Amino acid sequence: MNSLARILRSASALWPYYLGVVLISTAAAALGLVSPFILREATNTIVATLQGDNTVADVTTTLLLLAVGLLVADLANTVMHNIGGYIGDVMAMRMRQILSTRYYAKLLALPQRYFDNQVTGTVIARLDRSITSITQFLQSFSNSFFPMLIQVVAVLAITAWYYWPLTVLLALLFPIYMWLTTLTSKRWQKLEGQKNEQIDVANGRFAEVIGQVKVVKSFVSEVRELNDFGTRYGRTVEITRPQSRWWHTMDTARGAALNVIFFGIYLVLFFRTINGYFTLGDMVMLIQLVNMAKQPVFMMSWIVDAAQRAIAGSKDYFKVMEEEFEPTANAGLVAATEASGVPVLDLTPTSPVVPVPGSPVIEFDGVSFEYLPGEPVIRDVTFQAAEGETIALVGESGGGKSTLVNLLLGLYRVSDGHLRVCGRDVTDLSAAELRASVGVVFQEASLFSGTIRENIAYGRPDATDEEVFEVARRANAHDFIVRFPQGYDTVIGERGLRLSGGQKQRVAVARAMLKDAPVLLLDEATSALDTKSERAVQAGLDELMKNRTTVIIAHRLSTIAGVDKIITLHEGVVDEIGSPDELAASGGIYAELLQLTASSSAADRARLKRYGFVVDGAGEQEESEQD
Repeated sequence: MNSLARILRSASALWPYYLGVVLISTAAAALGLVSPFILREATNTIVATLQGDNTVADVTTTLLLLAVGLLVADLANTVMHNIGGYIGDVMAMRMRQILSTRYYAKLLALPQRYFDNQVTGTVIARLDRSITSITQFLQSFSNSFFPMLIQVVAVLAITAWYYWPLTVLLALLFPIYMWLTTLTSKRWQKLEGQKNEQIDVANGRFAEVIGQVKVVKSFVSEVRELNDFGTRYGRTVEITRPQSRWWHTMDTARGAALNVIFFGIYLVLFFRTINGYFTLGDMVMLIQLVNMAKQPVFMMSWIVDAAQRAIAGSKDYFKVMEEEFEPTANAGLVAATEASGVPVLDLTPTSPVVPVPGSPVIEFDGVSFEYLPGEPVIRDVTFQAAEGETIALVGESGGGKSTLVNLLLGLYRVSDGHLRVCGRDVTDLSAAELRASVGVVFQEASLFSGTIRENIAYGRPDATDEEVFEVARRANAHDFIVRFPQGYDTVIGERGLRLSGGQKQRVAVARAMLKDAPVLLLDEATSALDTKSERAVQAGLDELMKNRTTVIIAHRLSTIAGVDKIITLHEGVVDEIGSPDELAASGGIYAELLQLTASSSAADRARLKRYGFVVDGAGEQEESEQD
């Protein structure tokens, strides 16, 4: 229960709800105790009348008043119960809001390395399962079980006043029940963890498949995916069998122990009454009070089950929350992971770093990096890019090109050496400052559901319509956008599914253009497009590259023929640096690629593909002449 207590303590902003639950539960418990006393008086009055001590006429008014009192107490108890239910429902949903916001903030503040080892759907499924189990338990406890516990305390006090051995028997119920529950919990939670693992994997794959259903259908894999999904849930059934058998075996033992104790309680009440120690009214009242204590005891089976699900879920939640932050994570995100209420976030856009005149805008100084310890991807990389200069990275797939892009985006920190952007060492910049200074167009446009306008303005939500229209024109996107009936307000669907590849990429170019960062990264931005679409996108890219320091990972030699500098990489090490003309005559990698482009042999074209370059029809040179 420590994890649940930890959650309650950390959500201190909910203290008015905690207080409200306590007060309303106390009032409801008190009102619930009124009925047994009224029934005692009514029973004693009726018995006395039947014995001839009173006439029916004498007790009619008394019985009527007792019945009215019973009605008022029950009505008030009903009102209090529902007020408490309302407070509990709102408290649980506020708790869900706080925990979900913290979880989201934590994920946004985690380093890229964390996501490299996670399935996106599993991350999402864990949020729903973990927090739902916690909030459902909290809601049930506050709405039903807590008022009963308060009532039990009052019942123990009342029975102690009447006959203390009766209280001892009632009090024995709780330690016996909790002891038997403790014997159950460890094994149950272990099995629950195994079930959660299967559910998370299954739901993670489910999200992946639905997100890429076109691929699944294209490869006729629907049946296989469904089978895998069903198999995962089948394993949860197999785990549930011993888990449930163990739980209900122990629950039978708990129930039997309680039944024996209540047997003893009823014997005490019956024989104390028959021997004249209790009136018939006292016995009726005490039986009702005992049954009030009986209800929460038997309900403990369900509440403990819910509590254990919440505890199992909270372990997964806290496991994520204890991950280390990205070294330069946004301070607002970090604070939001610990906020006891709804975090107040500074939504002011981060300004890009201004390049230092006369200094390189990009400078790699002996940079090495390894994703896994002892397995370096790049080693001792050193080069510079001046303001307004365009450089191209060339090398075989896996040679380190995309790694350099990841380092420039601050997705990873260099293992050794120094990386400077706009004259500042990246270790001195926050993640927000670094990324605000770097615009990027990836091979996959990665648009969001929503309108075209929202996607273009994603980096600058406060941009005016004219600013959005202007960058769309410069990105060669305006004409196709206005052909849609809703124009810029067209909803493009998840990942921009309503747009073609070329249209999505032009929207991505406009998005980067509106961001207006001094550094631009083009990571194979047109490699997935046909020739016609590529020309339209390339026109936008040419406009985007004006007056920016640009790093290109290209898929056609023709697109890098006009760059200022080419940097060739071989197995993570810089091989050559120079202009296209210089490297064409050097006999190195770039010169070899030019020769491979002119060749029509299958072996040469296969080697060209290893460098990530597209081979079309009669070859790259013909394509270049057409361009």
